Amino acid sequence: MIPEGNLLSNVERFTGFANVYDQNRPEAPELVVRILTNYLEKKPALIIDVGCGTGLSTLIWKDHAERIIGVEPNDDMRSQAEEKLRENQDAEHISFVPGYSNQLNAADESVDIITCSQSFHWMEPVSTLQEVHRVLRRGGIFAAYDYDWPPIASWRLERQYLQLIEKADALVEQLVAHEAQAMKRDKSEHLRVLQNSGVFRYTREVVFHNTEPCNAERFVGIALSQGGLQTVFKAGSKELDADIAAFRESAHNYFGDQTLEIMFSCRMRLGIK
Repeated sequence: MIPEGNLLSNVERFTGFANVYDQNRPEAPELVVRILTNYLEKKPALIIDVGCGTGLSTLIWKDHAERIIGVEPNDDMRSQAEEKLRENQDAEHISFVPGYSNQLNAADESVDIITCSQSFHWMEPVSTLQEVHRVLRRGGIFAAYDYDWPPIASWRLERQYLQLIEKADALVEQLVAHEAQAMKRDKSEHLRVLQNSGVFRYTREVVFHNTEPCNAERFVGIALSQGGLQTVFKAGSKELDADIAAFRESAHNYFGDQTLEIMFSCRMRLGIK
């Protein structure tokens, strides 16, 4: 039973491409740990990573918190996270559980840090932040952080990426009944939502960057890991095939056979209870 305020379409949007997502999306950078631990002013005893997906944003805390829980409602994504956890040694303090942002299995005022990596825009914000207020300790931190897409490369390649995403979103409007479409909220409103919630003593936005190695196929894979394209594929449409082929050719023209260090820009909106 899905708690009130959540949409099945938002959960099911991520079914069927956990491998593509996990292989191509960037891991959460160590800067996340440094920034949030600095604001907390101590080593966190309990962290909950909500909407954790395949665990890319959860496992970075392995050596930096006493207990870590990744919460993910999508079975495919969570299974991928659990598989990675089995491959990690000395990870008994990490677990992945099913759940929703506005109904966390945690005691009142028991959590030091709650993170939402690439996920807060899929959540109903009012009930989510009410739940955040319930479970965070005084001085605890909520942080929603997201990458800017696409990562930084050639402007021509970036423009082609954005055009591909735009076409996919337009096709979703045509191919999927309105009531079955996922609801994606405006990320640029996250800070205002935190400020208006009344939950936090202090809020701010932090912008930072990190680099990761990338070749042509990974750059294409990042685009293919976006939910809009995957929704078009699941609808059985072939209308993006030519665009993806052209995009792949452009990526290979830019990268050649090289693996380059490319930059990912990240925006974190955080609040201190």
